Amino acid sequence: MAKIAILSYIKRNSLVHELTGTTKLIFFLAWSVASMVTYDTRVLVCMLLVSAVVFKISRIRVRDISVVLGLAAVFLLLNNLFVYLFAPEYGVELYESRTVLLTIAGPYTITLQQLFYHLNMTMKVICVVPVALLFIACTDPSEFAASLSSIGVSYRIGYSVSLALRYIPDVQREYHNISQAQQARGIDLSGKDKVFTRLKNSVAILLPLVLSSLNRIETVSNAMELRGFGKNKKRTWYAKRKMQRNDWLAIGFVLTVLVVDMVVTFWDGNRFYNPFV
Repeated sequence: MAKIAILSYIKRNSLVHELTGTTKLIFFLAWSVASMVTYDTRVLVCMLLVSAVVFKISRIRVRDISVVLGLAAVFLLLNNLFVYLFAPEYGVELYESRTVLLTIAGPYTITLQQLFYHLNMTMKVICVVPVALLFIACTDPSEFAASLSSIGVSYRIGYSVSLALRYIPDVQREYHNISQAQQARGIDLSGKDKVFTRLKNSVAILLPLVLSSLNRIETVSNAMELRGFGKNKKRTWYAKRKMQRNDWLAIGFVLTVLVVDMVVTFWDGNRFYNPFV
């Protein structure tokens, strides 16, 4: 089985893939707003379950996006670490109570309220990441550009984003080919050498990769210029699809989630659900 490139379109026969790019973009934006606005644990748990269901029906396997999930996990860990280092008592201030579980040193103590705050912050990210990855993995780059155009974004920007997404698999494939060629010439890239030697050997890959990328960019740029790209204010899209019944149902569902999220979150005038009162 061919190796799937990072952050690339993964073709599957699923309900999520059948939705138009515009629908998936609206769903992603509304879902992100709903997740970022609330700190209500009850809402976040429900959104987390829905995210898991959507990921399941997309037929995208975890191993297909494992590298990105790993990077997201590292970012999430660092985010929680720095929040605790700079505001170890923020949870106590928010929930107006203090239950000490462990004293470390100085102002650094582990409280139940701070852990609860970190839990909510983590769930907010976990709710958004699967939907964001599905939007990229389940949307063809050309259709993605068409979806940006449909919400008022300039087609020049949309086409630039489409080219960038299409270019990611090409760069990864080119990197793999150059790496194999350099190893065939006797350059060790296995990681057994010292750090300085590995950095020196990496130049043998990065330099040809940069040069080939610049050559590809120049070729595409010349082709677009010869075809008169950017001459007209508007343009049509070959990959744009008409909205179907499932598209309207998906949009209606995510807008309903957004409204319910706002109502539950701000019902008592506070974004934070407090179980300690």
